[in-house]
Amino acid sequence: MGLTEIRTAVKVDLKKPADQQPVLHNRWHPDVPFTAKVKDGEVFKVECVDWTGGQIGNNDSADDVKNIDLTKIHYLSGPFEVEGAEPGDVLVVEIQDVQPFQEQPWGFTGVFDKDNGGGFLDELYPNAAKAIWDFEGIFCSSRHIPHLRFPGQIHPGILGCAPSAEILAEWNRREAHLISTTELKRIVALPPQPQNVHAGSASDEVKEKVGKEGARTIPGRPEHGGNCDIKNLGRGSKVFLPIHVPGAKFSIGDLHFSQGDGEISFCGAIEMAGVITLKLSVMQSGMKDLDMKSPLFLPGPVEPHYGPSKYLTFEGFSVDDKGVQHYMDATVAYRQATLRCIEYLRRYGYSDYQVYLMLSCAPIQGHVAGLVDIPNACMTLGVPMDIFDFDISPTGPVEKMEMGACAVANK
Repeated sequence: MGLTEIRTAVKVDLKKPADQQPVLHNRWHPDVPFTAKVKDGEVFKVECVDWTGGQIGNNDSADDVKNIDLTKIHYLSGPFEVEGAEPGDVLVVEIQDVQPFQEQPWGFTGVFDKDNGGGFLDELYPNAAKAIWDFEGIFCSSRHIPHLRFPGQIHPGILGCAPSAEILAEWNRREAHLISTTELKRIVALPPQPQNVHAGSASDEVKEKVGKEGARTIPGRPEHGGNCDIKNLGRGSKVFLPIHVPGAKFSIGDLHFSQGDGEISFCGAIEMAGVITLKLSVMQSGMKDLDMKSPLFLPGPVEPHYGPSKYLTFEGFSVDDKGVQHYMDATVAYRQATLRCIEYLRRYGYSDYQVYLMLSCAPIQGHVAGLVDIPNACMTLGVPMDIFDFDISPTGPVEKMEMGACAVANK
């Protein structure tokens, strides 16, 4: 018996503006119309644009990163109507394959400008920067960060089912409360934004409603997953998602060729457009049976492997770069581990921005080492030494080399 051809349930046009394509949307809302219908247990393909909708070019300038319009993101493919799916069920998503488009075998990593998106280290590195990565089979390399080559663990950054009206209202309530009560002098959450809302094939009336109420796709949320950026969700993985509306209204996008734990520069994976092959199955009454309050996942068997002795590991503690002691703050600790790595690799000729980009997208491992010894949380950042074509071990020679430059924005 011959193999059954797998249909492509959603096709995109890379030459057409994303906001003119009815198979895409960029807000979470239960009223975004279905794009396609799939059967319970069906295997199918989905084409995805990159998360910005094509705003970033394959060039040597980061002006496009600096001036990116963040009211447009993320562009997701869907939502899909899954036959038989009802609220209270669980959608089992099996990721069978992910590939870049043959006609676009490249991706990008960016550092956002502090005043337009920012990132994990934006107080120290406030300017926009970019690296372009070329794909060669499972490997990637960049003209902007030389002496690196590594295999990617290709995965989607975003997948989730639409919220119910009640859950959407709760998201908006609690995020509005954070915005109104924060003492931090920075943007802490993004409320609904009518500007540049795209709701697929919705009527003007529904589109207006989605603009006023729809949740931004920037953060992941416990009730449905969404933008979780888990680098281990590669080929062969299974994700278990709560279903809140009839038909599930499943959407997916933000494909990554590779990513480091934390995706620290915000635009930190190797972002790409491509095709993902999925199998969707419905687990009836799964939310009750699993006592599910947030998604679960089983990682797949495909992952770049480096031996335990092949990681150069940096420690960070809850003392910031100004010498201020924080209490058990894992974010401060991970930031410090990152800075120790930047300082270390700087010795070989890399710029700080090159290392920042590298740590966002290369297969680094971020671990919680300790949360028990007050007042210092301890985090570690492990860099696989074999991704470099020279020795970076502490016992190796230190030779400062000509490393070129990543793309930088005009000031």
